[in-house]
Amino acid sequence: MHTDTERCVRAVRSKDARFDGWFFTAVLTTGIYCRPSCPVVPPKPENMVFHPSAAACQQAGFRACKRCRPDTSPGSPEWNQRADLVARAMRLIADGVVDREGVPGLAARLGYSTRQVERQLLAELGAGPLALARAQRAQTARLLIETTALPMARIAFAAGFASIRTFNDTVREVFAVAPSDLRARAPKRQGAGTPGALSLRLPFRTPLNPDNLFGHLAATAVPGVEEWRDGSYRRTLRLPYGHGIVALTPNPDHVACRLTLSDLRDLTVAISRCRRLLDLDADPIAIDEQLRTDPVLAPLVDKAPGRRVPRTVDEAEFAVRAVLGQQVSTAAARTHAARLVTAHGEPVDDPEGGLTHLFPAPEALAALDPETLAMPRTRRTTFTTLVRRLADGDLHLGVESDWPQARAQLLALPGFGPWTADVIAMRALGDPDAFLPTDLGIRRAARELGLPSTPAALTARAAAWRPWRAYAVQYLWATDSHPINFLPV
Repeated sequence: MHTDTERCVRAVRSKDARFDGWFFTAVLTTGIYCRPSCPVVPPKPENMVFHPSAAACQQAGFRACKRCRPDTSPGSPEWNQRADLVARAMRLIADGVVDREGVPGLAARLGYSTRQVERQLLAELGAGPLALARAQRAQTARLLIETTALPMARIAFAAGFASIRTFNDTVREVFAVAPSDLRARAPKRQGAGTPGALSLRLPFRTPLNPDNLFGHLAATAVPGVEEWRDGSYRRTLRLPYGHGIVALTPNPDHVACRLTLSDLRDLTVAISRCRRLLDLDADPIAIDEQLRTDPVLAPLVDKAPGRRVPRTVDEAEFAVRAVLGQQVSTAAARTHAARLVTAHGEPVDDPEGGLTHLFPAPEALAALDPETLAMPRTRRTTFTTLVRRLADGDLHLGVESDWPQARAQLLALPGFGPWTADVIAMRALGDPDAFLPTDLGIRRAARELGLPSTPAALTARAAAWRPWRAYAVQYLWATDSHPINFLPV
């Protein structure tokens, strides 16, 4: 979008927050870059230059605006609706792969050469993987500086910087102030809160309907791993350097996020996974406009716009839980999962109580005795085959997964039909066009609304909803009175 100058100028002049994260405005006369909705008086069009990423602005020598804080805007929805090389690379960078494995590790995960990855990122984003990772480190550093009392040296290494000098230079270059001055200008923290916890605000594009999003997560919560408490969804997180516990609370203009981490180096990854879990980088205006073109869906969208797809923080975990949920009720699936957690999960300490374990890793589940599983023999085979393939690395499900390829690999496993493969594609891999025409709830909603109820006919009708069929699923599910569609009282 940043190449369409006229459209970008209109967005800046109207201070349209819908475009935050889509592009960034760099002002030639001030050397500052802003989000489109910046509250200051818009500069003259001839003084504006548009960039596709904060990293590109920083690489061009611009510093972040102190009023609109463009580095904290929602991420571009492009990376959640595409499965090409650039989108997959951006999801991996957000997950901290460059900081942990370097650019060669990023390229290896994508199956391309380092040169090809750098070339495509530069062409589309105006910055290479190192610059993009650097911009992310700067934002993590700012977050820690403003929300904690940690020493600057500890913040530097927690944010992923190799040295304190690099940390100081980057903060001065990106924010035009020294780290100590950045902390002095931050609003004073109120209340003690949970010891060791970080309190953050996760921005999103409005509207956001929290009912099905948090309702689904709460209704399917696995005891010991997840819970709904005092208006917040809480769960444990398995992270690269340790573990964490997060509490997510919906608010009108943001999601409050309270994180407790065993290793602060996991902060960036934890935030990225929480945003993916809640689908916070979606563009609800574009999605709902497309779905409103169908006269059957239009009343559902108008009644409760801004529905998101409830996703996951761990793709392998969700695949296991999808198998446990085959042809059983939500309560039965939770019971099966809770037994696995108790027997094979890794214990954790929860300062607030209530959460006890991390969900078992595939390696732990691959070693269990199949006879201990209280399920039909055919489903045991499906379960054991899946966890063995995940543990051996023959099947990898991650943010970088190619959606059609992953779906084909899943369908090749015994006991995997279209419903299981597509629900994993929709909720674990993030495919916005995944569709569930054989789902019982979808077929029931289709009959009640006068839509075709056979899978083939419904799939043909749903072609008009593409590329947002996963969101259409949320609106169709919401016609039912199932607990997944309501915030817990």
